[in-house]
Amino acid sequence: MDTVDLALVLAVDGSASVTYEEFGLIAGGMAAALRDPVVVRGLTGGPARASLCALLLWSGAGAQEVLTDWTLIASPSDAAGFADSVDNMSRVVQAGQTAIGEALLASLTLLAHLPAQPARQVVDVIGDGRSNDGVPPGPIRDRMAAAGITINGLCILHEEPDLLQSYTSEVIGGPGAFAVTCAAYADFTEAMRQKLTREISGPIV
Repeated sequence: MDTVDLALVLAVDGSASVTYEEFGLIAGGMAAALRDPVVVRGLTGGPARASLCALLLWSGAGAQEVLTDWTLIASPSDAAGFADSVDNMSRVVQAGQTAIGEALLASLTLLAHLPAQPARQVVDVIGDGRSNDGVPPGPIRDRMAAAGITINGLCILHEEPDLLQSYTSEVIGGPGAFAVTCAAYADFTEAMRQKLTREISGPIV
């Protein structure tokens, strides 16, 4: 396949602020959202009838790992297979600091090795803390936005109630960028489902 509708990087926080129980809730919630019929139709129902998705786990500087490389989602069974890989993701990075800028650089590397040309490129940063390690995220965000890449955010607010302000000023950017919040991990699945539904549909013009 030469073209796809969307290339989506799911960039998940594995830093020390995320407990192992919370990490399990993130994995399960993301997988449940990816299995939602509306999300599956969004990934497979555009003009190219296909999307590409990848899963990146990150924490501090030098701690980024591609858990699932670019996966073609062209059918419900493809989507189910990718959701299963998300559901079973291993916490292979050290639970260190929170290096969002480094996560964005790792996402850029992924996007530089796409197996098909996407109509849109989106990086989905999912985390519960502001960046406190590695390169600052703002300049990386600006470079990506200038290249037409959208960075969206999902902020889990249980430890930092003002995290949305940090994501808005330092993380999100590009065409139609937005961030959503959930108050606690118990609300994560629904927030993720709404977020995926919105970003798959594309920016409102």
